[in-house]
Amino acid sequence: MRRGQLLIILAIALVGAGVACAAPNWRELSALAQRSPAVTVGAILLLLGATSGLFAVTVLRRAARELHEKLKTVAGSGKLEYVDATDRSLVPLASGINELVDFADRAVTDAAMRLKELEIQLKVATAQRHHAQAILYSISDAVLVTDPFDELVLANESAARTFDFDLAGVSRTPIEKLIKDERMVTLIREMRQSGSTSGRRIVEHAIRAPGSAGGARAFKITLSCVQDQNHDAAGVVAVLHDMTKEKEVAEMKNDFVSSVSHELRTPLASIKAYVEMLIDGEADDDKTKREFYEVIQNEANRLSRLIDNILNISRIESGLVKINKQPQSLMVILKEALEVIAPQARLKDITLEERLTPAIYQTTADKDMLYQAVLNLLSNSVKYTPEGGTITVQTVVDETKRKVTTRISDTGVGIPPKDLPFVFDKFYRCEANSRMAKGTGLGLSLVKHIVETVHHGRIFVESHVGKGSTFGFELDLCE
Repeated sequence: MRRGQLLIILAIALVGAGVACAAPNWRELSALAQRSPAVTVGAILLLLGATSGLFAVTVLRRAARELHEKLKTVAGSGKLEYVDATDRSLVPLASGINELVDFADRAVTDAAMRLKELEIQLKVATAQRHHAQAILYSISDAVLVTDPFDELVLANESAARTFDFDLAGVSRTPIEKLIKDERMVTLIREMRQSGSTSGRRIVEHAIRAPGSAGGARAFKITLSCVQDQNHDAAGVVAVLHDMTKEKEVAEMKNDFVSSVSHELRTPLASIKAYVEMLIDGEADDDKTKREFYEVIQNEANRLSRLIDNILNISRIESGLVKINKQPQSLMVILKEALEVIAPQARLKDITLEERLTPAIYQTTADKDMLYQAVLNLLSNSVKYTPEGGTITVQTVVDETKRKVTTRISDTGVGIPPKDLPFVFDKFYRCEANSRMAKGTGLGLSLVKHIVETVHHGRIFVESHVGKGSTFGFELDLCE
């Protein structure tokens, strides 16, 4: 039905409805039609119009109700569906609704695609972040990452230990609240304010952990700016490399060189002096010459032992020494060393006592190196034991733990408690006993390297001033 026809019907319906309402009853309307043919035609037309109008209104109401019910169904289901209009007059409205459905469907599809893309990007970003955090946490150096507001973004466990803060919940916390070292905070701020994204700054700084009783640790700090999407400075990365050990090693090397130079200079000076006296003819008789020759020989031997000890320690520490481990009887090695040291002990009237286990107990060892270690310990005991003293060599076997322990005890002068922790250090000599015997301070250090580094054993010392000392070592028994 066209729009014009619909309007005519509606007009006729309204007129017919008006006449119907104006007439008192149907009888009056019939009488009026009989008196005038025109009225009769008009009445018929009015009746038809009224009937058609009522019919049209009914149809329109029914179509609108159907359309309304469909829209309610679509709204209730939450799904976008097309709407069909049973009446032509509602086609434009249904078409408009269907266009909205098309538009909404496309919008929902685009939104779903965009959501998928964002989810993928989020997963990739999350994976990259976890990967970066895993790398960051695996780095032994302390790492701090800050944002443009000098707030902490990332840090690893090494940084937390260095600056004594808890990693949990520190993200987006101002660095001055976490780092108590003012110099470190200043370095980060200065780097961020510089805005340099092409270079980095390296400084050395000593940091003392809050509440730490130890000394400050030396760090090499490398600072660089983080770039954003516009290649502008968006934060700072600070990497702190602990150089404390390296500095200690460097100092030890310097001390080693200085000590070696001093130890080498002493025998060389003696040799040079006696040679010059011989050249100048100050030794007129054979007895004096013999004395000079003996001094030169002793100093040359001392120099040779010093060089040998230095080389042996260096080879052991560098792993270049050749080791030939075989099942060895510790009793046999101790017996051989006692036989060699016996003449020196007799010169001082020192008694050598043996308390050794049977030869059946063996340990896997390099015989020559272990013999050298035992000989050094026995030689020290003879040097620092007064005349008439006693040196006891004892071995104890623990079959349960599969261990054999050797103890070399003397009745010598003993070692002060303050010196005990350092007796195995290179070139260390106890000041209280330095006048009693000459030495280089390398013998005990070499013994420690032979026992612990080469044979993976344990060395120990016990001493009481004026009563004597006990040096010992523990090795594994052969299976």
